[in-house]
Amino acid sequence: MTTRGDGAGGRRSAMLRLLDVIERIGNRLPHPATLFALLAAATAVASALIRGAGVVAVHPGTGETIEAVSLLNRSGLQFMWARTTDNFVHFPPLGIVLVAMIGIGVAEGSGLISALLRHLVTAAPPRFITASVIAAGVLSHLASEAGYVVLIPLGAVIFAAVGRHPIAGLAAAFAGVSGGFGANFLIGSIDPILAGLTESAAQLIDPAMRINPAVNFYFMIASAFMIVAVGTWITERIVEPRLGAYGGTVEGFDTIEPRERAGLAWAGASVLVFLGLVAALTIPAGGLLRNPETGELLHSPFMDGLITAIMIFFLIPGVVYGVIVGTIRSDKDAVRHMTASMKGLAGYIVLVFFAGQFVYYFKQSNIGILLAIKGAELLRTIGLTGVWLLVSFVVLSAFINLFMGSASAKWAIMAPVFVPMFMLLGYHPAITQAAFRIGDSITNIVTPMMTYFALIVAFAQKYDERYGMGTITATMLPYSAAFGIFWTALLVVWMLLGLPVGPDAPIHLPR
Repeated sequence: MTTRGDGAGGRRSAMLRLLDVIERIGNRLPHPATLFALLAAATAVASALIRGAGVVAVHPGTGETIEAVSLLNRSGLQFMWARTTDNFVHFPPLGIVLVAMIGIGVAEGSGLISALLRHLVTAAPPRFITASVIAAGVLSHLASEAGYVVLIPLGAVIFAAVGRHPIAGLAAAFAGVSGGFGANFLIGSIDPILAGLTESAAQLIDPAMRINPAVNFYFMIASAFMIVAVGTWITERIVEPRLGAYGGTVEGFDTIEPRERAGLAWAGASVLVFLGLVAALTIPAGGLLRNPETGELLHSPFMDGLITAIMIFFLIPGVVYGVIVGTIRSDKDAVRHMTASMKGLAGYIVLVFFAGQFVYYFKQSNIGILLAIKGAELLRTIGLTGVWLLVSFVVLSAFINLFMGSASAKWAIMAPVFVPMFMLLGYHPAITQAAFRIGDSITNIVTPMMTYFALIVAFAQKYDERYGMGTITATMLPYSAAFGIFWTALLVVWMLLGLPVGPDAPIHLPR
């Protein structure tokens, strides 16, 4: 038996030794909540030092002279004392995440999402099984943990059931769920979180800037198809041949029962009815949810309340499915599922308290805008703009992701610096967020810092106890490399064509 972290052979490669170093460094990092508390304290100290040093910058848009605001003088200490509650409550992603999870909680608790994933995979023709597993992984982002807990072990069992290596199925599902985290066919639970953080950062430059949760939607859809195509090729041409034949035995998997099929059919019908209602309220020129003054849809009550649409999109079919299959027999059951989803957010809410303090301290101190202006000037001086600027940002995000797994935690730290900096260089916050999401995704499947990495190892060890962290990493490296190359290439092509990355989300800011 190989030791933990070993690959198929006994000798450890340079890559595995590097990952060991990354794991040790990552394990020494404090809890994200503690990290944000430390960052908030460091921001207060830095604000006083920068203020004392007399650092100033001229805002290129307004001509205003920007200087640091100390948080350690009388007014600064009063701000920190008086604003603690507001910093928490007004943290942009908090409210929209809580609203979205009401609907998602019902869809997940009723069994709809689990049944949908199983149906998508098991109903696929044999030659499309790999693509279906990866596509289901991408779709699983609609709910926070369904893909990791349900789909990844299911992918292994399904591959084994058709005579293929179960680890290839596990790898394909893992690639879709985690490697394709920044892609999707629909708006998921992470989109409102990132959009809220991006909006807060963008308002350092433009207080009127609004970022909707669908701001990366067009690019996400194209990315999802790319992830499925590339992931399928890597699985069938590289990963599966390397693994060879599997000689063990596997258990069967749960098929979709007739009642579940009926529930899915009725849930699908309810979604169509809801979409028809939304169309009736948005497509006509005088639609209720259009802008009452201009008649446009991009800046309208519909876009302002998109999170309401997301909640209802999950809530209605979740209730319908639950009633059909018997997981919801009364309003109490529906509320219980909502409550369960909120319980799962307890750690996130604690994290948000400290993240909110850091974000608003950073904003109040003017450190973010000073760094943005100085950084933009430096980038202009060295000539790093255009496509290479965003490619470099993808690489930076991917590297940071090796040490810090949480997407929202990373973006809460990075957005206040890079979003304003790139805005000053003429780029819309949406393209900056899209580049971050690429980097944040492609190294998820090779870093031990990914929250569920140990769980993936445990799933793999059901089929061979010799499989360790190094085995999983070696299996997933081809996906990581391929996703990095093709996804970055997609971003470059997207930028060269000047395509919007989502609704009201051009590449460049209007001049």
